[in-house]
Amino acid sequence: MPGILYLVATPIGNLEDITIRALRVLKEVDLIAAEDTRHTGQLLKHFDIKKPLCSFYSHNQDQRTPELVEKLLVGQQVALVTDAGTPGISDPAVILVAKALQAGIRIVPVPGATALISALVCSGLDPSRFLFLGFLPLKSGKRAKLLESLKEGQNTLVMYESPHRIAKTLSDLASAFAPRPAVLGRELTKMHEEFERGDIAELAHKYQTKTPRGEYVIVIAGKVE
Repeated sequence: MPGILYLVATPIGNLEDITIRALRVLKEVDLIAAEDTRHTGQLLKHFDIKKPLCSFYSHNQDQRTPELVEKLLVGQQVALVTDAGTPGISDPAVILVAKALQAGIRIVPVPGATALISALVCSGLDPSRFLFLGFLPLKSGKRAKLLESLKEGQNTLVMYESPHRIAKTLSDLASAFAPRPAVLGRELTKMHEEFERGDIAELAHKYQTKTPRGEYVIVIAGKVE
């Protein structure tokens, strides 16, 4: 019988984000495929879990995917984890999942923390209909085209951004969506967790001089008819 590919959510900050089920699965599988083995190694050490690790990230996924599928086909149980949150959200898990499904391998989710949901429900903006954009395109032309296509949408928009690009991204978002309400979630579930609220132009202006720290989730209200 083929093994099972478990998609295991890990903490987005606070180690107490981990679930009891996730800990059990990580203890029981034969192999853990991790975005960063050093990062995951620290998590496993904290919970006294001793399991083989292999790396699985965007630059080695083409090589690693057939290797993991082969292990699954001979009966090994594999857990896939990302550095923080749920595998498949802004990382290459989708490729492994697709190939595993083609091979007839069972996929089992082990749900847990996800930064986008945490920010959305704390934003105070409408969570009933939202569009998750991941990270915006780096190329200015593609980014401008995407933002233009979203101007008339009524869905709340949620996206991720790194500290060294947050000022430029907020400026672009202000040009496209001002004066809509927006919220920045920073360092979610960590010691320095912070939510900043205001219209998107105000937040963009603030970050022209503010030094950004940590990873960000940006939430912007949809267009109001």
